[in-house]
Amino acid sequence: MDQQLVTVLYTASTWVVPVVLAITLHEAAHGFVAHWFGDDTAWRLGRVSLNPLKHVDPFGTIVLPAMLLLLRTPFLFGYAKPVPVNFGALHRPRRDMVWVAAAGPATNLVLAMAAALMVHLVGLLPAGAHEWLLQNLENAILINVMLAVFNMIPLPPLDGGRVAVGLLPASLALPLARLERHGMLILIGLLFILPMLGAQLGLNLNILGVLLGRVVDAVIEVILRIAGVA
Repeated sequence: MDQQLVTVLYTASTWVVPVVLAITLHEAAHGFVAHWFGDDTAWRLGRVSLNPLKHVDPFGTIVLPAMLLLLRTPFLFGYAKPVPVNFGALHRPRRDMVWVAAAGPATNLVLAMAAALMVHLVGLLPAGAHEWLLQNLENAILINVMLAVFNMIPLPPLDGGRVAVGLLPASLALPLARLERHGMLILIGLLFILPMLGAQLGLNLNILGVLLGRVVDAVIEVILRIAGVA
């Protein structure tokens, strides 16, 4: 078998489980907390589940992250099937929306911490599996922290945007909420189009990417120190 193909398959094998778990459990957490606060929409549709197949979006969960990984882009991105939430069915919609939105990123941080703690167990494995599992755990820490940080950008429809809408006074929350229909376009522009434009002009306009990278690095350092593996 071609050595390059072997390398690609090996690299992919160290990313598949971390990416699928990070993205799907993020969505499952939204559904679970929504059910806890009174909305059973996701529950009735079978989306409050730890089964990744319930949440996997073929393109967003598998193809897109794989493409970005193979292209060696500076920022890994992916998504699962969004969990449907009827915010009007929540006990206290504005307050409970904050908890529902924050559940996804919080789950990713818990998964990152769990992966960091599991690093202590790697030495118990046979030498052949040692490096492979360690790479899986390192990737799990990275992807979960990246998802948590990215999703907490205070711009709807990201989780951070919903948290901001729930916490800000109405005079600020309403204008922010109206940005939801344009939110993903704004993010694509900031993360991809603006840096490409800057490259043509000889300028570094990857401002959001740089900021996100610094926050991700800082959060990972804290997690590793708490887990005792820094």
